[in-house]
Amino acid sequence: MENDKNKGKRDEADFEIFGLGGLFKGIEKLVDLAGKLEEKAGISKEGEINFDHIKKGMKGVYGFTINTAGGGTPKVETFGNIKKTPEGPKVDEEREPITDIFDEENEIVVIAEMPGIEENDLIIDLKEDILEISAISKSRTYRKELLLPVKVIKENLNHKFINGILEINIKK
Repeated sequence: MENDKNKGKRDEADFEIFGLGGLFKGIEKLVDLAGKLEEKAGISKEGEINFDHIKKGMKGVYGFTINTAGGGTPKVETFGNIKKTPEGPKVDEEREPITDIFDEENEIVVIAEMPGIEENDLIIDLKEDILEISAISKSRTYRKELLLPVKVIKENLNHKFINGILEINIKK
């Protein structure tokens, strides 16, 4: 009989992803396995692929998070600059930051991780229930469009940016 410690190691090995083909096949497997994570708060994995052979300095960044907080349905969210297209995987210069949205009693809180940029690189745009976050620096470009759980107004938006972490608070 397999003990819990060895089972955990095997489960971690199931989540390891190597190469582009494995990346998307692995993400699809994770969606199927997400239901098994209901007892846990969530899981996150990320990695980087060097594409110097295609373009000097080009790196592919990919990752995913699976959140099961609150005992709800597991939610899988990918991030990075490797996108699945009908022609196969594509590496963009623009990265998608990892984000979390929290619907609190009096406000919406959005957390986005964007290492390698400064606060003056940020562009935040809000139109009712669509929040667009972007940043352009010398070394990195980020962009993400988020659907908020309720419509809000731009005047109620405040943000702070510390060490690559953007926190946006929007009063309802």
